[in-house]
Amino acid sequence: MIGIWSAHAQVFLLVLCVATSACFALPLFFVPIAWARIFRWTIPAETDLAVYFGRCLGAFVLIVEALMLRAGLTGTGLEFTFQVLLAVAGMMVIVHVWGYVKRIQPFTETLEIGMYSGMGILCALFYPGLS
Repeated sequence: MIGIWSAHAQVFLLVLCVATSACFALPLFFVPIAWARIFRWTIPAETDLAVYFGRCLGAFVLIVEALMLRAGLTGTGLEFTFQVLLAVAGMMVIVHVWGYVKRIQPFTETLEIGMYSGMGILCALFYPGLS
């Protein structure tokens, strides 16, 4: 089942790139506090550290977005990009399960367990070079 849709790997990356850029990377990088409010986080009185970490996370997500865009448009680094995305999906599931278990995140973040699990499954199904 892994890679059964590999012929469409580049299109998948482009769609995922647009969606995750709009919903996560760009808002985190440019307006992390506004993004946090939308996701129902309690905003502390002192926001400098939250803004700093939000922008740092946004910058790393933008790096992943660039990998997806390059691989989606040119095919360069296609397999590596999917490996990165599978690692991101796995680690983000762990982060969000941890937050749920510790009860330190809003329900919107707990919902992301399903989103990242689904992203990981889709990445496996679109994984290039195995069909």
